[in-house]
Amino acid sequence: MKLLLRFAKKYTWPLIATIFASLALVGAQLLIPWLVRNLINLVTDQALSPATMQRVTQLSIIALIAFVGRGVMQFLRSYMAHLAGWGVVSDARKFVYEHLQKLSLRFYEDKQTGQLMSRVVNDTDLFERMIAHAIPDVLVNIITFFGITAILASLNWQLTLYSMAPIPLVILALVAFAKVVRPAFRKRQVQVGELNAILNDSFAGIREIKAFNRESEQLERVELGIENYKVSLMTALRLMAVFQPFIDFSTSIGQLVAIFFGGRMALMGVLSVADLVAFFLYLEIFYQPIRALGTSWEQIQESLAGFDRIAELLDEEPEVKVSQHPQSLPVTIQGALKLDNISFSYIDGEPVLENINLDIPAGNVVALVGPTGVGKSTLVSLIPRFYDVQEGAISLDGIDIRDLEIEELRSKISIVLQDVFLFHGTVRENLLFGNPKAGDEDIIHAAQVANAHDFIMALPNGYETMIGERGVKLSGGQRQRLSIARAVLKDSPILILDEATSAVDTETELLIQQALERLMKGRTTIIIAHRLSTVRNADKIVVLEGKEIVEQGTHDSLIAQNGLYHRLYNVQENL
Repeated sequence: MKLLLRFAKKYTWPLIATIFASLALVGAQLLIPWLVRNLINLVTDQALSPATMQRVTQLSIIALIAFVGRGVMQFLRSYMAHLAGWGVVSDARKFVYEHLQKLSLRFYEDKQTGQLMSRVVNDTDLFERMIAHAIPDVLVNIITFFGITAILASLNWQLTLYSMAPIPLVILALVAFAKVVRPAFRKRQVQVGELNAILNDSFAGIREIKAFNRESEQLERVELGIENYKVSLMTALRLMAVFQPFIDFSTSIGQLVAIFFGGRMALMGVLSVADLVAFFLYLEIFYQPIRALGTSWEQIQESLAGFDRIAELLDEEPEVKVSQHPQSLPVTIQGALKLDNISFSYIDGEPVLENINLDIPAGNVVALVGPTGVGKSTLVSLIPRFYDVQEGAISLDGIDIRDLEIEELRSKISIVLQDVFLFHGTVRENLLFGNPKAGDEDIIHAAQVANAHDFIMALPNGYETMIGERGVKLSGGQRQRLSIARAVLKDSPILILDEATSAVDTETELLIQQALERLMKGRTTIIIAHRLSTVRNADKIVVLEGKEIVEQGTHDSLIAQNGLYHRLYNVQENL
């Protein structure tokens, strides 16, 4: 709620206008019974005369002004409420997404994309109901309640007390309703998140679904998600369907009490007919805030269920901490890296890397090789601080990378991965992801370095060709060369290549290898490769096995050692 109010501060004036317009609407509503009361007194107490007819005309004009003013205030209230409400939703979504960006990669490892999307979109959507409707309505209804209570008391305080008999029932109902409906709404939000996750998986994996003829099984999975959401929604709606009629019934008891005692007071002459009619008209308005409070209470509980899920997300802290007193790198860095006795584990007590010591001189090419699952990709993920080491330290040009601004550190590193991710958009837009300020000449030069310019120009619209989500319209080799061009545009002194030439044909591999050789010139480069023939010319080859470095040296020296590298190399040569 503090977070919500913090967002709402920005929209103080629209909210004030909303409340003012709402109170003006209440004032217009309160005016009508007063007019009716005056008209009855005029008809019953005075004879027909020009002055009497003039008074009736005056009352009609007042009513007309009230009706026109009510229309203006209805527009003002609706527009200003939504201006504030959707403004808060927009700001909240930005805030939540910004927080998600700060979280470490470990957070995303066991999270479904659809669930996170639901937190950003569906749960924040409920902020609008709270800001635009619930909070203004509650404030206005409370003010209206006390205002009309004062008017009723001025007409007859005894009858007013009788009419308030159902209020304790309403309060008990509000408390009981909150205890049961909020968990129901929370479950509904969870189920809509699950449905989003299932749909996201289905659309992202549509190729695999078709390839394995699993349309019917996936349809059953989606149908189950839809059904679970419907059940959770109907549970919440059933509780709402019970609550509102109970509030209406409780207020009807108050009206029944007023009829019983008010009728007797009028017959005994304690209360005039005009006052009795006005009392009943005001009494109907008196119970409107109570009924409206019931509706607002539903919105509040529904919104709080969404807030709970947002709060859970905002409680997540990034594991990669920002230094309180960061050091700055010089404009031009050497690019020397040192891994000093580092250890790392994803799960406590289950180390992936232990006691890793490695010096990578500036401008050198270092290859990481070894069996699958020994931690090669994990090791290179520690350099840009996707994760932080549990023990030891990694330094860049003698500075512990934990003492650097994360953004500055990552600006010095380019990464080309095996699994290339391209965004839905044009070729140009995807290349500019490497350097948004690059001009046309820079883009073309980068594409030429990456051996990508020719195939780009062969596309229907060249650099303006839409490549589809994840680059689905391109081949694997084409996507890989675009990722290399992206790295060229970034022009960072440190380069990480993680299986950048795997899973492509020989001709494409040659093109990619030529592009990588151009890219690696003058850069500190770390290569992960299973094809050992591609790293023969590396300045240093590091062999990992069983969480540790077991060998390191040049290709020739490692072959001479007749160890693990020699065995792996022989196996590949004999295939």
